[in-house]
Amino acid sequence: MIQDDIFARLLTFPNVLVTGHQGFFTGEALTAIAAATIENLSSFEGTGVAAHQIAPVRS
Repeated sequence: MIQDDIFARLLTFPNVLVTGHQGFFTGEALTAIAAATIENLSSFEGTGVAAHQIAPVRS
């Protein structure tokens, strides 16, 4: 659950409906996810480094 004062306040209104985000669930999005996954695996297999790395958050 999101811990946010504004979000919590919105949930108190009877005319607010919260739904999950389904934007990733299109044919195009799933194809892109699969292609990026295969590219990462192929890159890692060949070089030891994934093509699309996520940098750690610096604090």
